[in-house]
Amino acid sequence: MYNPFFINKGPFKIEKLLKLANLANSENFKNKKIKDICDLSSSTKNDITFFHSKKYEKQALTTKASFCITTKTLENYLPLNCKKIIVDNVLMATAKITEIFYPQSVNDDFDMTVNEVSKTKFKKKVMFGKNVLIGKNVKIGKNCLLGHNSIIEKNVTIGNNCSIGSNVIIRNSIINNNVNILDGCVIGKKGFGFFPDKEKNYRYPQIGVVIINDNSEIGCGATIDRGSMSNTIIGKNTFLDNQVHIAHNVKIGDNCIIAGQVGFAGSSTIGNNVMIGGQAGISGHLKIGNNIKIGGGSGVIRDVLSNSKVMGYPAKDLKKFIKETN
Repeated sequence: MYNPFFINKGPFKIEKLLKLANLANSENFKNKKIKDICDLSSSTKNDITFFHSKKYEKQALTTKASFCITTKTLENYLPLNCKKIIVDNVLMATAKITEIFYPQSVNDDFDMTVNEVSKTKFKKKVMFGKNVLIGKNVKIGKNCLLGHNSIIEKNVTIGNNCSIGSNVIIRNSIINNNVNILDGCVIGKKGFGFFPDKEKNYRYPQIGVVIINDNSEIGCGATIDRGSMSNTIIGKNTFLDNQVHIAHNVKIGDNCIIAGQVGFAGSSTIGNNVMIGGQAGISGHLKIGNNIKIGGGSGVIRDVLSNSKVMGYPAKDLKKFIKETN
């Protein structure tokens, strides 16, 4: 399970699971119990996974899942011992299955469990401002500061020597030691995942967490969405400037510097020692290598190899960009 806070309602017998999700059972699967839904890489025996794009064929070839939701054109990439559930829309089917396992992961209503910090066990443990609220299942380490009007909602772990600014909202997050989160941040809320429909858009459950590693800083007004089918991760000693947005499942490495108003679309992976200039945009499902510099205002729409410098829209080698613009 990616999120230690959500309750898994499984296991389910596969035939019941497919029936609840209104999916056809053409293979007449019987009796097999499924304990969880995971991505291709994390799945183990008795899990169900999904495979919707050839971009993930390497992970598909080695998945250990017992069942996989996929399409007719992709089924041959999966191992023989992984039973295929063929559907027209893989992501929609996956969303329905995920909601059955984790029904609490769809909505993000405000937390009714919160109390004034002065009425909690943390009143003598942390230094706090005015109107600070804390929910259930919260852990806070030593020497931490909580700013005015901040809300640490349910299901949050904060390490030692952390500073949380004013007007901050955090939920479904694991924040390690020596982390600074500046004013106005929203961390751990659900991501922008849904499927358009004529009458009502179908929300994709978000079962991951946000993990912020040691010695990092999150600038004012930043928003970091929790993961959908994996965790959103910020590496060690990584600094985000103001108004940076990080979508679900994004993974940013160690020692990165991200300037103001940069946006990351979902499921992209950023390596170590990456520097990104202000107002750049990183498209989804990309791999950005190590030791990369991305110029301000750039639009990155394809993978970037390590030790590169790119700029422009679409982002290209810096020398080529300068030559073309002179």
